[in-house]
Amino acid sequence: MFRRTTLMLAGFALWGATALAAGGTIDERSDLSADQLARVRAVTKPTEDFSKPEQFENKSGGAGTFVGVIDENAFSHFTQNMSFADQEQFNLGNALFRKEWVSAPSSTEASDGLGPIFNSRSCQTCHLKDGRGHPPMTPEERASSMFLRLSVPPKTPGDEALLTAHGANVLPDPTYGTQLQNFAVPGLMGEGEMAIAYTDLPVELGDGTVVTLRSPQYALADLNYGPADPEIMLSPRVAPPMIGLGLLEAVPAADILAHADPDDTDGDGISGRPNWVTNPVSGDVELGRFGWKAGEATIRAQSAGAFAGDIGISTPLVPHSYGDCTENEPQCLAMPNGEQENLGPTEAPDPVLDLVNFYSQNLAVPERRNSADANVLAGKELFYSIGCFSCHTPKYVTSRNADNAFQQFQLIWPYTDMLLHDMGEGLADHRPEGEADGYEWRTQPLWGVGLTETVSGHTLLLHDGRARNILEAVLWHGGEAQNARDAVVAMDKTDRDNLIVFLESL
Repeated sequence: MFRRTTLMLAGFALWGATALAAGGTIDERSDLSADQLARVRAVTKPTEDFSKPEQFENKSGGAGTFVGVIDENAFSHFTQNMSFADQEQFNLGNALFRKEWVSAPSSTEASDGLGPIFNSRSCQTCHLKDGRGHPPMTPEERASSMFLRLSVPPKTPGDEALLTAHGANVLPDPTYGTQLQNFAVPGLMGEGEMAIAYTDLPVELGDGTVVTLRSPQYALADLNYGPADPEIMLSPRVAPPMIGLGLLEAVPAADILAHADPDDTDGDGISGRPNWVTNPVSGDVELGRFGWKAGEATIRAQSAGAFAGDIGISTPLVPHSYGDCTENEPQCLAMPNGEQENLGPTEAPDPVLDLVNFYSQNLAVPERRNSADANVLAGKELFYSIGCFSCHTPKYVTSRNADNAFQQFQLIWPYTDMLLHDMGEGLADHRPEGEADGYEWRTQPLWGVGLTETVSGHTLLLHDGRARNILEAVLWHGGEAQNARDAVVAMDKTDRDNLIVFLESL
């Protein structure tokens, strides 16, 4: 009864984001009475009792949490509380997510339009088994689940005005656009290759253990369409896991903004800023939630951007049928496209985008493991005591107005605040995106992080896969996370192991 009452009182509509973007403020949740608001706060308040698991803590994704055999398909199950009709939509979306697109013209008109330049032929290629991508594992391997984002700094008042008005998050390189595509359809060359050079960076821990980090440097190589802009900015990105995205989309904006403290008024060293971006469906400026720098407001926009940038497939949201081709790549623009005129002049019309969006919204979060283990509980207490929870916010309750009924009023445990944080020079890409500067990244959700190797076959973490395990990822934290990182460095082996065991249980 407690669960039902708590969750029924917890949701509220997404409101006020535009007001805050314009310099206003977010008031308390106006749809709740004082008593209801107190109950919501009680449910989502950080715990102070580490003697046992919290109530419902194992159900990371609420009632839709996947409970069953944990294997390489652990991230590929549908939200468990959806109807049979919804499962059918999910399965159709899954088929499209896995479909390999082919170059136009083709006898399979519903599957052509690939490229002409691209990074992968399907969504599943990047998000293999709906998990995490990785950088090339050998010098011979070409990147297929990792790519370079590109942009140039503003050069005119018009450029500045476009960025300020949220008309664009970035400005494209005149030749290579906003992403380097290393593959191309027959008869065309890919744009070039991503070059990575690693330098060893030893870090000595307090107990004398030495951990050697990989410090990467990125460059463009073998460019086939002339030089890039001299001021081009590069940002490497691996494909993130797909689980729980619809639940993150259903978190009320005010609950996220309640954690924002851009001027660090409480003096804890943690700021947290929202990234305000334009929703291409509504045209409104809204809270960014998705992408490594929270550059997209919705899963639909994120999906359309990936169709265009990664596969070169046009959608109603990104209708350019030549992917990321630019005017300086006339051979690319001259290639045939796969537009489906009977369904609208795009290669992936609304019915396709609808199904892929639904699939992406509804991949279930697996159940927590070993939450009652003594070492896990000890690690959890350390996670809180050194301040990790300040950015990796453990829990929320989703909105009563969530698009899908089975995502409404759910207590979820994603361990993210979805805000931007300065992560220091070590992780800086020096490439702004929207209101995110070159040092800021969105807090990555931690649910499922302990299953990375099970699902993806590796343990590479962070935005570019430089960290080879959880400890290395922690040691790369700087900026606002410097104090927490230094606390980990100072731990003895027992405490450090317990912290890692807790994170692996998520």
